[in-house]
Amino acid sequence: MDLAKKRIPLLQWAPRYKVSYFLKDCLAGFTVALTEIPQGIAYAKVAGLDPVYGLYSGFMGCFMYFIFGSCKDLNIGPTSILSLMIQAHVYNLGPDMAVLTTFTTGCIIFLLGLFNLGFVVEFFSYPVIAGFTSAGALQIACSQLNSLFGIEKKASAFVEAWKVVFQNLNLIKWTDTTLGVLSIIFLMILREFKRFGSLKYRPELSTGRNIFSITAFMLFLSRNALIVIIGTVLAYILRDSDGKPPFAITGKISEGVPSFELPPFSTVVNGTHYSFSDMTSELGSTIIFAPLVAILETVAIAKAFAGGKTLDATQEMFAVGACNIMGSFVRSMPVTGSFTRTAVNNASGVITTFGGVITGILVIFALTFLTSTFYYIPKATLASVVICAMFYLFDFEAFVVLWRTKKSDLIPLLVTFLAGLFWSLENGILIGISCNLLFVLYSSARPKFYIEQQTCGGRCVYIVSPKTYVQFPAAEYLRKTVAENCAIEGIVVVINGKNIGNIDATVARSFAILRQEVYKRNQRLLFIDLKPSVRETLIKMDEYLAEIIVDSSLEEAIRKVNESTDFSSLSSVT
Repeated sequence: MDLAKKRIPLLQWAPRYKVSYFLKDCLAGFTVALTEIPQGIAYAKVAGLDPVYGLYSGFMGCFMYFIFGSCKDLNIGPTSILSLMIQAHVYNLGPDMAVLTTFTTGCIIFLLGLFNLGFVVEFFSYPVIAGFTSAGALQIACSQLNSLFGIEKKASAFVEAWKVVFQNLNLIKWTDTTLGVLSIIFLMILREFKRFGSLKYRPELSTGRNIFSITAFMLFLSRNALIVIIGTVLAYILRDSDGKPPFAITGKISEGVPSFELPPFSTVVNGTHYSFSDMTSELGSTIIFAPLVAILETVAIAKAFAGGKTLDATQEMFAVGACNIMGSFVRSMPVTGSFTRTAVNNASGVITTFGGVITGILVIFALTFLTSTFYYIPKATLASVVICAMFYLFDFEAFVVLWRTKKSDLIPLLVTFLAGLFWSLENGILIGISCNLLFVLYSSARPKFYIEQQTCGGRCVYIVSPKTYVQFPAAEYLRKTVAENCAIEGIVVVINGKNIGNIDATVARSFAILRQEVYKRNQRLLFIDLKPSVRETLIKMDEYLAEIIVDSSLEEAIRKVNESTDFSSLSSVT
């Protein structure tokens, strides 16, 4: 039962559920749905899919996370980054590629959780994450320029998107452009309403002030739904005698909940059959990076909203894996945690993951009864929703923070950003991680040393203190540092092992050779403050090192040096 409660968090809180919780969860679920429905439609267009796929992706993840999720605020659904990652594959082989990606993403995430391999996300450093999300945000925003300007041509990559715009300036429609720009301004104004309001009733304020506060906050929470509704109404009212609106519109959306069936393990495109191996070959590196990005987004968001509580990352991986696996049976795109909708969930006062069930039910309601009303949604309005979301996803602060703290971290950030922007997001991650690892390897091979000169017992003593752990890439550098900075004949060289952790055979052998080199220069070598594991490794490498490892004070060790002309018979180190 303990294991069941750990892996099915629903069993922990369900017995303590109250009616008051239900009302708050319903309010939060309804509010999140007002954001999820227009975002889902918009992100489906980012992925190159019919808008209905955004709604297919909006309910199963909510239901599965209700059972397996451990973070009450987290909303699982379609996101901009994952939508962009599958875009090229959808353009090549159709919507079945999106569904198959959902299935493979879920399976890989679930297996990573099963084998406790969540540590792989630790290879994504802050500069790499910031560069990746910023590149993705800019790519996604630029991919919406054609819809914003009413140009009926596809554009996905950053350079291609701008090329389409500049090559088709004569096709720009002022009606779509005006609507899109005004929608962006309207969304940004409504976003600022957050600072003027709250859903909480404050007794110290007047009734009118409380009503204004709650209204302002509700306008902030429902801004995406409001702008879509306004755009849709305008398109319907301003249509001409032939029923044609002045804007490019979404068009007909399939009605009804998708049937529950196996994900597509083969597909037919333009009369050509593609097997499962053909489809996975088309996915390429996306089959690996989509799960990693999904994990990264979910864990990062869950930690941000955990409220100081310990987060079970493995449980989150099980939950997101289950969300994607089951989602693939209802034609869902890949799903993961959404920061925007999670923030809305939190601000709405959600109490448990049951809020996600309400969101999922409302998405199903929209699929069943409201798809005909989505016909007149202007593409420019959806583009404005995406562009505004991407503006706030772009990590401007990261550039400032890294400039102030450690300028060298700007290199992996810029490398990831530029590679992701001008090449692909997957290659951007690879190059960013590789760049980061080079920095780690360099710092490991060139650790900093403090060399202090002092007089002790009438002897000139050089104390060499490594600032960090000494690993095998730094072994030769340590010997070179001692040789260059401690070259005076007759001195005592002291290696302070306070910061030396577990060493390997390479470092131990380097210390053994250093003992010989120091002796040949008519110097003496001592080791002080060594950890037991380091001492054991050194002695096993060269038994004569035992005689220069000091347990007593440095003064006592120097006194013994002064009394002795040699430590032992020095045999050569092989």
